[in-house]
Amino acid sequence: MATAAFEDIAETFDFLDDWEDRYRHVIELGKAMPGLDPALQVPATKVEGCASQVWIMPRISGGVFDFDGESDALIVRGLIAILHALYSGVPVSEVAAIDAPAELRRLGLEEHLSAQRSNGLRAMVERIRLLAASA
Repeated sequence: MATAAFEDIAETFDFLDDWEDRYRHVIELGKAMPGLDPALQVPATKVEGCASQVWIMPRISGGVFDFDGESDALIVRGLIAILHALYSGVPVSEVAAIDAPAELRRLGLEEHLSAQRSNGLRAMVERIRLLAASA
């Protein structure tokens, strides 16, 4: 049920054998992602449960989910970019049906992220699901 953008990331990860290359790719994804306006980096958009500073601002138009995100850590910014690829353009009503843990396992992230980063990633997924549910 993944989006084409997420499938592109998964294919790239399949091509990259070494975790260091995958790690660099995650960082590059984050660098390529547009930033979140600093004026929107406020407590209301902050994701709790992340070791790094993370903000997610939803953008919902015509029943389709999208969001902008930001982090003060390059790897986390890359994780936000991966989640953006997974959820952007999905009908709001289908966001909850996406099995993010299963999709992210395809990338092998859980094997290489620290416990704090893994908890933060779960917190971001939960925040996205809540934002979509409240739309």
